[in-house]
Amino acid sequence: MKTLLRPAVSLFILLSLILGGLYPALVTGLGQTFFPQQANGSLVERKGVVVGSSLIGQNFTGANYFWGRISASGTFPYNGMASGGSNFGPLNPALADAAKARAEELRAGQAGGKGEIPLDLLTASGSGLDPHISPAGAEYQVERVAQARGMTVEQVRAIVLSQTEAPQWGLFGEPRVNVLGVNLALDGVAK
Repeated sequence: MKTLLRPAVSLFILLSLILGGLYPALVTGLGQTFFPQQANGSLVERKGVVVGSSLIGQNFTGANYFWGRISASGTFPYNGMASGGSNFGPLNPALADAAKARAEELRAGQAGGKGEIPLDLLTASGSGLDPHISPAGAEYQVERVAQARGMTVEQVRAIVLSQTEAPQWGLFGEPRVNVLGVNLALDGVAK
C-alpha cells in the first residue's frame, strides 16, 4: 500500500504546485505585462471613475442614449454573474413576444416610429451581455438620440461613425458599435 500511496501523494502535491500556483502566476504575469488593459477587464474610466467595461453591455434606457441589445442575463439586465442566452428557439412564442415588446418600445421611442428595426435590437446575444450593436442598429436610433440631446442628426451620425469598430484585422466579424463608447462620446460632446 505504501508503494502506491507515496507516489500518488507526491504527484498530487507536485501537480497542485505547478497547476495551482506556478501556471496561474505565469499567465497572470504575462497578461499584466503584455495585455494589462485586457487582463484587468477592459475597464472604461471617465474622470478617474470606472463607468463600465468595453466587453459587457450596460442597460441604457434614456431617450438621449443609444440602447444595446436585449439582455437575457438573470433577474436584472447585463448581470455578468448570470451570463447566458434565453435558449428560446426561433419558433418559441416567448421569443416572439419578447421581440414584439422590444419592437414596440423602440418604435415608441422613435420620432414617428418608422422604418424596419434591425434584428440585433430585437434579440439577445448568446451571452446576453453583448456590448455592441450593428451600425444599422445605431442608425435606427440616431434620430431619437439627436432629438433628445438637441443635436443635429449629422452630429450624432459623425459620433457613431467615429465609434464604429471595423472587423478584426479587416477579416473577422462585422462592423460594430460599442454602445458604452458611443454614449460616453456623446456625453463628452454635451459637457
